[in-house]
Amino acid sequence: MTTLHARHAHWMWVAMLFVALGLVRSAWAADVALPKAKIYRVEIHGFAFSPKTLSVPVGSRVTWLNSDEEPHVVTSAGSLFTSSKALDTGDSFSTTFQKPGTYAYYCSIHPMMVGTIIVQ
Repeated sequence: MTTLHARHAHWMWVAMLFVALGLVRSAWAADVALPKAKIYRVEIHGFAFSPKTLSVPVGSRVTWLNSDEEPHVVTSAGSLFTSSKALDTGDSFSTTFQKPGTYAYYCSIHPMMVGTIIVQ
């Protein structure tokens, strides 16, 4: 009877090992399947957008951060995305680009400040 219990216990451990390996493999596959979200940032500094042109994949979220001492408003040149509120120093504004295209924008307070997001 002892040998039978030992064999039974052995196979239980083997079965538990396969289950554990299956769970690890499933978790690894799920992790691999999900792309890591990249953060795209445009800094507002010195009355300019930096980078002036930014290329991103479809579905990307872009965040503008105002590092100037003056307020700025991120405004779509063609009403292709919602404009920000006035961004004070340290404020940020984000939008997600769902369709490919070229999105020109400017600061509605300082129209000489221009930039472009290229969504591929």
